[in-house]
Amino acid sequence: MLGTMMYAPGEVKVEDVAEPSLLKPTDAIIRLAASCICGSDLWPYRGHGDFAQPMAMGHEYCGVVVAVGEAVRSVKPGQFVVGSFCLSDNTCPHCQYGFQSSCEQREFMTGAQAELARVPLADGTLVALEAHPPAELIPSLLAASDVLGTGWYAADAARVQSGSTVVVVGDGAVGLMGVLSARQMGAARIIAMSRHKQRQELALEFGATDIIAERGEDGIAAVKALTRNVGADAVLECVGTQQSMAQALACARPGSMIGYVGVPHGVEFDGQQLFFGQKGMLGGPAPVRRFLPELLSLIETGKINPGKVFDLELPLADAAAGYRAMDSREAVKVLLRT
Repeated sequence: MLGTMMYAPGEVKVEDVAEPSLLKPTDAIIRLAASCICGSDLWPYRGHGDFAQPMAMGHEYCGVVVAVGEAVRSVKPGQFVVGSFCLSDNTCPHCQYGFQSSCEQREFMTGAQAELARVPLADGTLVALEAHPPAELIPSLLAASDVLGTGWYAADAARVQSGSTVVVVGDGAVGLMGVLSARQMGAARIIAMSRHKQRQELALEFGATDIIAERGEDGIAAVKALTRNVGADAVLECVGTQQSMAQALACARPGSMIGYVGVPHGVEFDGQQLFFGQKGMLGGPAPVRRFLPELLSLIETGKINPGKVFDLELPLADAAAGYRAMDSREAVKVLLRT
């Protein structure tokens, strides 16, 4: 079968790889309906981290179950399923508390930019739909596996409430899903920070009420001007750099929450600033499994259409071109048809 491998920074190849097999009784094998490239895939692509060996790429997935291990009970062959990028048993104390992304058996999904994929901990990770979805829903269902679930977690962690003012730092796919999520949760004002026209337009379509193109001190000043120098009730940090985190902290009002889901790279904090700023923070890998049933229902009933975040579609064989397009910001998020 075809599978996507990253050999070194900037070096992605789609090649013939061995089909996955059941390695544990708790595994499932699925045939991907579609796959995609994540913004977090760009970190190693751009040279962050070490390559001990080639990496099988892809952690966002949906498709049809073709085989299950003997211990799997919640899904069966023939069902259409969606799963989280964080694999969990959904039974440990952390899972039961709603943080499946900190499961005591946690693994991270790999190898989903392929035709078939092995999903460990299938019972606790996969959610089956009642029927196979129409083709037009596939992009949105795929988005639920990570990017939508992560944007939703950012809004949930920031405690977005009805009538609140929200700032979203980051205009990548996760930030755009954060805008959609904040709107769904009832935010009255959603300020999207974006310098790119195409992403600004998509943010407005997803529910942003204001766009701020400035960054750094100028961006902070613009937020303060829009909020009568108060700041935001909730801030979603969806990038993971020192600048984006500093901007998120400065835009938040005292007593607010910052939901941070951008994987941190080089981020440091000032203890005095945190102490006197009186702003809460919650983030990390999104517990997508907690939100999947609600998100899938919203998608199937047509209340949200997160699939619009995919602005470039390519065949799986052209995945390397998809990486180049996202790296150069020619595409927000690339969908790969298997």
